[in-house]
Amino acid sequence: MNNFPLNKKDLLRNMCAIAVEAGERIMEIYEKDFNVEYKADESPVTDADKAADSYINLALAEKYPTVARLSEETADDISRRNNDLCFIIDPIDGTREFVKRNGEFTVNIGLSYKGRSVAGVVYIPVKGLIYYAFSGVGSFRSTKDLYSQIFCEKNRISVSDTVGRLTVMQSRSHPDRETLALFETYKDRISEIKVIGSSIKGCLIASGKGDVYYRFGPTYEWDTCAMQAVVENAGGVFLQGDLSEMTYNRENTLNAKGFVIANLRENIWDTSEIRDKF
Repeated sequence: MNNFPLNKKDLLRNMCAIAVEAGERIMEIYEKDFNVEYKADESPVTDADKAADSYINLALAEKYPTVARLSEETADDISRRNNDLCFIIDPIDGTREFVKRNGEFTVNIGLSYKGRSVAGVVYIPVKGLIYYAFSGVGSFRSTKDLYSQIFCEKNRISVSDTVGRLTVMQSRSHPDRETLALFETYKDRISEIKVIGSSIKGCLIASGKGDVYYRFGPTYEWDTCAMQAVVENAGGVFLQGDLSEMTYNRENTLNAKGFVIANLRENIWDTSEIRDKF
């Protein structure tokens, strides 16, 4: 990416380090009793969400004071839109899975540049696995102990080249009628359905362990920014539900159209009748 104002290796190394440290703080709470509150939209928030959010925001502000930030658990400062660069943060993606203690949650730190997802880190604290990507460089997977080997070729990941009989992903906590109808409509093209929580679904597709994921319901920018960078730079496709481009650092942070992730564009199915039906 020409004229990008930050050092790519240093940026990703710092983003990874911050995500891993946030994960350590999350795990300290995960292994104890913790409080669960519910927001107006009935989504849960825990002590761990708040602790991770505070740490990530402070750490990024210290390292990159001139870069704007948008985070799920912090009041939005709309002046971020005046900045070409914006960190987009979900301190715990998959809080419902955190509450269930099934391990299927992630720390997501994405970076948008001029409205596009250009860098992303997705860290799975329970497994100590980290996925990271930068636009035009590639996507990589490492353990929390080896993330500092940024852009190490042996850690590079890529999507599968499967066409037709696909492994599709299904959300553990957000199944819906549209998804079930889609599976029924295209059952002859599905070989396996994997049910799993959070941004792990996108990371599995990026690493060739899944092929397609449809999310019909709305999400927010912090749910998708980091994951999109990982998917796209592994060679995959990430679009809004109407197949338009997903952009970031918007005034309205709601991803109202849903989204689709696919290993290859030819594996994106026609969902118009399903969307119209429901």
